[in-house]
Amino acid sequence: MRMWDDERMDEIISGMLRVGVLTAAALVLLGGVMYLFQHPGPIPDYRHFHGEPLTLRDPVKIFLGAIHGRAGEMIQFGLLVLIITPIARVFLCVVGFFSQRDRLYVAVSGLVLAVLLYSLVFGH
Repeated sequence: MRMWDDERMDEIISGMLRVGVLTAAALVLLGGVMYLFQHPGPIPDYRHFHGEPLTLRDPVKIFLGAIHGRAGEMIQFGLLVLIITPIARVFLCVVGFFSQRDRLYVAVSGLVLAVLLYSLVFGH
């Protein structure tokens, strides 16, 4: 008996997707609530564009800021979890197809995973 038959693979992947999306939503919601408490009442200036600080562009700084309870970093971390979720799905497909010894789907899923990782690392 194979460890990853089609039904088992579907269960694992759907569970991972559910957990990833719910975790991302909870992190963004928590960060939004934290933001309301950490920044009470500032009036936004919509006349001038202000880019995001560098701490919200670096994944390591986002993670560290979220651990330290900073609202902006918590929201960004939730968005990173949301971005990583479908990438993890494709990775699980590669593992599942590999265990089923389905070379064609391993190759196709591996190519999709390579494109996703390339665009994540080198995309602008």
